[in-house]
Amino acid sequence: MNTKINKDTTICMSLAARPTNFGTRFHNYLYNALELNYLYKAFTSKDLTGVITGMRALNFRGCAISMPFKEEVIALVDELDPSAAAINSVNTIVNTDGHLKAYNTDYIAISTLLTKYAIPTDSSFALKGSGGMAKAVACALRDLGFTNGVIVATNEQSGKALADLCGFKWQADMSDVEADLLINATPLGMSGGPEEGRFCFSEQEIEHMQVLFDVVAIPSVTPAVEYAKSIDKTVITGSEVFAIQAVEQFQLYTGIRPSQLLFEQAAAYSRSEY
Repeated sequence: MNTKINKDTTICMSLAARPTNFGTRFHNYLYNALELNYLYKAFTSKDLTGVITGMRALNFRGCAISMPFKEEVIALVDELDPSAAAINSVNTIVNTDGHLKAYNTDYIAISTLLTKYAIPTDSSFALKGSGGMAKAVACALRDLGFTNGVIVATNEQSGKALADLCGFKWQADMSDVEADLLINATPLGMSGGPEEGRFCFSEQEIEHMQVLFDVVAIPSVTPAVEYAKSIDKTVITGSEVFAIQAVEQFQLYTGIRPSQLLFEQAAAYSRSEY
């Protein structure tokens, strides 16, 4: 931990309905390793306007935005980076002398991972969800050249809107859907809520696919991920998404990009208690 906190310490934060220690461990590890006078703290609140007003008033440098605030926060910032404007979803805010600029580093992370795992762009896919994270995933798929996909969302309005935005199909459930790539961008399987312990896709659906991409980060191994691994399917996890998007946030907040080795050490440390 930073033992030299003083009046000049720069503060960054995260805001989520269900805060975790991923961000606090990742960012504070890097602050200490690089001897930066920064401090990172996780928060939750139902008063989004109050949080953003306080961030501006107290000159907090950065704020990571998680579900369910990724879209609602747009009305409260001063400027949208193209990464956020293109998908109308925010996961990072940078405060420069009271000017709040919003970004979406989830999009960067998802694009990076889809490329890293060399998933063929002619693969069929089903994306479950229609919120802010689902938008980041859908837009990344679209921009990488995926065309054969369906948005699976119980909310017809947001589901159809996302499908139309990216040129995909929409349906309310997984009926008659078989896909090479299954992606979960919902809280199904997430710790700390009613979805904890639930499968985001059925065992049969996982058995018929090739790749499971579960953006849930807590726990790092969800029930669906555990099952997919047990039958030797390719798996991309939410903790991988978190680590890549967090290093992008770190650079936005500090102007410094850590080395690959230091990044890997921080990512491992952030996952070590999960």
